[in-house]
Amino acid sequence: MAHYYLACDLGADSGRLMLGTLEGEQISLEELHRFSNTPIKTGGSMHWNIQNLFDELKTGLKKAAARQLPYSSISCDSWGVDYILFTPEGKIIDPVFHYRDARTTRGVEIANRKSNWPEIFSETGIQFMSLNTIYQLAAEDPARLAKAKMLLCIGDAFNYFLSNNAKSEESLVSTTQLYNPNLRQWSPKLLQALGLPKNIFTEIAASGTQLGGLCPRLAAECGLSGIEVIASCSHDTGAAVAAVPASGDNWAYLSSGTWSLMGVELAKPIINDACRELNFTNEIGFGSTVRLLKNIIGLWLAQESRREWKKAGQDYNFAALEKMANEAPAFRSLINPADNRFLGPDDMPAKIAAFCRETGQPEPRTPGETIRCVYESLALLYRRTLHSLEQLTGKKITTLHIVGGGSKDATLNQFAANATQIPVIAGPVEATALGNIIIQAIALGHVKSLAAARKIIKHSLAVKTFQPTAAVEWNAAYARMEKLIK
Repeated sequence: MAHYYLACDLGADSGRLMLGTLEGEQISLEELHRFSNTPIKTGGSMHWNIQNLFDELKTGLKKAAARQLPYSSISCDSWGVDYILFTPEGKIIDPVFHYRDARTTRGVEIANRKSNWPEIFSETGIQFMSLNTIYQLAAEDPARLAKAKMLLCIGDAFNYFLSNNAKSEESLVSTTQLYNPNLRQWSPKLLQALGLPKNIFTEIAASGTQLGGLCPRLAAECGLSGIEVIASCSHDTGAAVAAVPASGDNWAYLSSGTWSLMGVELAKPIINDACRELNFTNEIGFGSTVRLLKNIIGLWLAQESRREWKKAGQDYNFAALEKMANEAPAFRSLINPADNRFLGPDDMPAKIAAFCRETGQPEPRTPGETIRCVYESLALLYRRTLHSLEQLTGKKITTLHIVGGGSKDATLNQFAANATQIPVIAGPVEATALGNIIIQAIALGHVKSLAAARKIIKHSLAVKTFQPTAAVEWNAAYARMEKLIK
């Protein structure tokens, strides 16, 4: 007997509605609807167009209805940290701010006057990033907070739109830097320190919580019925890690996309001085596991460069850029991808050139040299992050699983294997949607456990292994990279 599931995966660059089919020990995916997620830039501020995203989701649901399949359930996941405020009538309080909005700088200053970094980390185990929800809320207009009845992060908000049941799923809540992973609740200490109204923070639900059926109005509009709404892992990375086809204990994962998120799966958080100083984070995964990881700026560097070249009339697709990167000279220039200048949008090639110039290196002259610089630098940063993970956990990592859209990039995968000098297993590409769907299947009793789910994924979908080469050259490049970071 086949089971059918729908997964709405909202990324910071695009969204899609995916159909998952589970039949025996095989799972397959099909894209039903894809749409762009373009932020609104107005008056020097960045916002999300939530209404447009929901309209696109409804378009996807109508396409799903046209297939006339007996869908079991649906779940939404999204990027972390951003949130929607709702009025008592359930209406969105606009604007819904983008995590790259400039207000976060002010939020850090305000939060640091009311608390301090060691206290914030000891309460949450979350790495410092100025875009975290805690700093966004610190920068909020008090009038907006006073007007709000409820706060939901993006994925949870979309599950609320579907079910009319407002819950905060713990994997997504853990990205806010307002969640205590030991208490498994919103941090009373931080909410009080920042003067945030406790009543707006909704009940926390475990990953895999059933929220009820699709609300009747939406079901009628889209032509769907009998579908359960499930809070799977509302955080896209939490969902992606659930789909890593790994076994044993000595593996790390890299969820590769706009962001690169590298980490390991643990039973308990690591919250100590070393973890704080290395700026690692303890996010929650399926089954209340801990994803000890680091957020690394990822393919954002290439995406923003591509956008800049397109504005200048050079519209390269990623396959063309990868080919040009392979043809460019090796290790001509390196950057520190973690440098704060690369976080913001606009003219990324100029920012990369400026870093190279300031550090006495030749500036990239072509798009191929720029992308080669990005790929090599990212791979070397992966190596540095992997060493830190080994230091924190006390165990040797012998395999790196790369999942997500970035796992399609064979050049970056090979560079990652070369830099880390361990095998890289790339795939599945659609890890987030797969994780979303497989958690739905577990919640409904169609799959017995996460271990069983990972076996199904491993046997159903092709992965590719990249073996490390060129150790001498990459070791020398790593020594150069360390000087740039220090």
